[in-house]
Amino acid sequence: MAQTREVVSIDHYAIFETGGKQYQALEGKTVGIEKLDLQEGASVTFDKVLLRKTVAGLEVGRPYVSTPIRASIVKHLRGPKLIIFKFKRRKKAMRKQGHRQAITVVRIESI
Repeated sequence: MAQTREVVSIDHYAIFETGGKQYQALEGKTVGIEKLDLQEGASVTFDKVLLRKTVAGLEVGRPYVSTPIRASIVKHLRGPKLIIFKFKRRKKAMRKQGHRQAITVVRIESI
């Protein structure tokens, strides 16, 4: 028996760039991005908006759209642990290292 999934139409969203990565912004939602050196509760503006969709239509930047995205910092945390394990065969040489990426969670206030 096939399951039916509800299709949600998103009328208002944007794609922005920060920390060398691209993220989708929905108004009122939270996004985990690369670490920003700001305090919790501080406001931040993202000027590198690549795409913006509104009810009126789709606006694609060349390279960026002129309207910025405003957000506030919710909290700072660290991502899941990644294990880096290197070894050389037949030599009993091993090296284990872990890494956790610093993440800043922001709430999108306006697009």
